[in-house]
Amino acid sequence: MHQVTFAEAEYKLKRRITRREKFLSQMNTLIPWQRLEAQIAPCYPRGKRGRQPYPLSVMLRIHCMQLFYNLSDPAMEDALYEIESMRNFAGLTLSGPIPDETTILNFRHLLESNQLSTTLFGEINKHLAENGMVLREGTIVDATIISAPTSTKNKKKKRDPEMHQTKKGNQWHFGMKMHIGTDDTLGLIHSLDTTAANQHDITATGKLLHGKEKRVWGDSGYTGAEKREELKSKAVEWLIAEKRSRLKYRPCRTELRKVEKIKAQIRAKVEHPFRYIKNIFGYGKVRYRGLEKNTQRLFLLAGFTNLLIGKKYLLT
Repeated sequence: MHQVTFAEAEYKLKRRITRREKFLSQMNTLIPWQRLEAQIAPCYPRGKRGRQPYPLSVMLRIHCMQLFYNLSDPAMEDALYEIESMRNFAGLTLSGPIPDETTILNFRHLLESNQLSTTLFGEINKHLAENGMVLREGTIVDATIISAPTSTKNKKKKRDPEMHQTKKGNQWHFGMKMHIGTDDTLGLIHSLDTTAANQHDITATGKLLHGKEKRVWGDSGYTGAEKREELKSKAVEWLIAEKRSRLKYRPCRTELRKVEKIKAQIRAKVEHPFRYIKNIFGYGKVRYRGLEKNTQRLFLLAGFTNLLIGKKYLLT
């Protein structure tokens, strides 16, 4: 039996439920843990020889918290020692062993090397589909820039070779682009791709379509998408926003202006996932060098974003 420590006993007597506790309780309810663990289990060490591994459920919950709060491996270890609500979420106690930063790192590398984040993202979307949140007939495509460090204070004295700079408005940005395809009804992410920041938004369009949509919505950056070689065979209606250079000469009350307003109202749904990923989960800057590691992290963040967007359906 687990012996309750003085710190745990005092924590249970507190009167106020913190925002962190509310958020972790909500995510604990939303995430389909058993389905995700079933996908990781074949790759997870069984402990037949040598040191016994921590339970898979513990390591998965720690990894999820690391993504929730955008923590490094050492910071995640410190948080487990310092914050009781995070230990409770992971099923750990101060009287028992706590995973160190190397163990946390190894679990993350296990997911990355087997590209399990992509699999878990698909599993979360299946869970949502089984609860009535199926993909509709329209897809909204968009992209956002995620900044990367421009510092050259490393062994090679160079910036990340997989990241590039691009100009947006009058400002230069260095980093990568996250491209997503979302459902035009619920705003759930169904497709994700990443490129260097200097790649045009339109280049990833073919990877953002699930193949069953009848309509594709996009901003003016996707003008001419239907003429691209890989998209010519797509039997969809392209509802792309008109360029400002053509719109500004139109009278305010013309039919074209009204149509463009409707397009903008529908396309607004694609901005909500970006808000969750950048502001709620704090991933406005890349955590690792290279595209692959950051892409794997973004797939899981996209899955968590879908759960939060669909929570009103899941919790009822």
